[in-house]
Amino acid sequence: MVEATVKRDIRKLKLEELKAFFIENGEKPFRAQQVYEWLWQKSAKDFDQMTNLSIATRELLKANFTINTIKVDHMQRSSDGTIKNAVTLHDGLVVESVLIPTETRITACVSSQVGCSLACKFCATARLKRMRNLNADEIYDQVVAIKEQSELFFGRPLTNIVFMGMGEPLLNYNNVMAAIEKITSQKGLNMASKRLTVSTVGLAKMIIKMADDGVKFNLAVSLHSALNHVRSSIMPINDTNSLEELGEALKYWYNKTKRKVTYEYVVWKGINDTEEHAQALLKFAKIIPCKVNLIEYNPIDDGEFQQASEKSLNMYMDLLERHGITTRIRKSRGKDIDAACGQLANKS
Repeated sequence: MVEATVKRDIRKLKLEELKAFFIENGEKPFRAQQVYEWLWQKSAKDFDQMTNLSIATRELLKANFTINTIKVDHMQRSSDGTIKNAVTLHDGLVVESVLIPTETRITACVSSQVGCSLACKFCATARLKRMRNLNADEIYDQVVAIKEQSELFFGRPLTNIVFMGMGEPLLNYNNVMAAIEKITSQKGLNMASKRLTVSTVGLAKMIIKMADDGVKFNLAVSLHSALNHVRSSIMPINDTNSLEELGEALKYWYNKTKRKVTYEYVVWKGINDTEEHAQALLKFAKIIPCKVNLIEYNPIDDGEFQQASEKSLNMYMDLLERHGITTRIRKSRGKDIDAACGQLANKS
């Protein structure tokens, strides 16, 4: 019995590799450009959509390749309009992505890993073991699905993308960068780089690498404490990427890119809701030009992490703004469907 040949995922091929395939099979090399446009500009999900190719050419592609598209298996809509997608990958694993609508923008929040390995104690995703990195096309497909939902349900275009879903983007660096290239390229979705934000827990070496690679998107850092002993107690990554190392990496980032960083900062009752913590954040925020998002916490259980009082949030806000740090309190959206920051855990 002859085993069936495993077909290659066509979206893993570079344009030059596609050209070589067509030449080997007696076809004109310009066919590769046509296929590439169908895959990355028009987001084709199967070969029969490629209507400017002959039937014979489409059959040739079907015989040799597959398009491993994602499938939105389950969609939940929040009372505030937020949409959470349960996205099934080609191997049956599931991640979540979120569409966040406001009056002025529609944002796609996408995942970069199945699960996460960083064990931040306040995050539901951290309770899932990291199973694998997402491929570039799987990240791209999440954006395409939300772009389609944005137009279908809101009659408006997708305006922003944040890499703040499941996983740590900088631990899947090559695939995240490849996805961003397809999303921002004129030969892809043609979205402006300034509309994209990559969020990290603060991997110092990778922040330096991004600066060296000349990336054009925005950087956000999940900070949550500017005191090493507190940050290490809630974010174990701080043991190997201390605030001092992070600060040096961010100076390097700013000197190279001249772009502000955004600090994401949750204030919790009894953990970081005192003047001492606010003063430490102010000191850290002065390292480079930045802005601070004070985030309303989204409980994942009835445990140690509880939302701080409005008085504590206002104390932070007043101190930071008084010293010229642009600060806003970010209200969470999609909480009623577990779609808010830190709540993505594949419960569905």
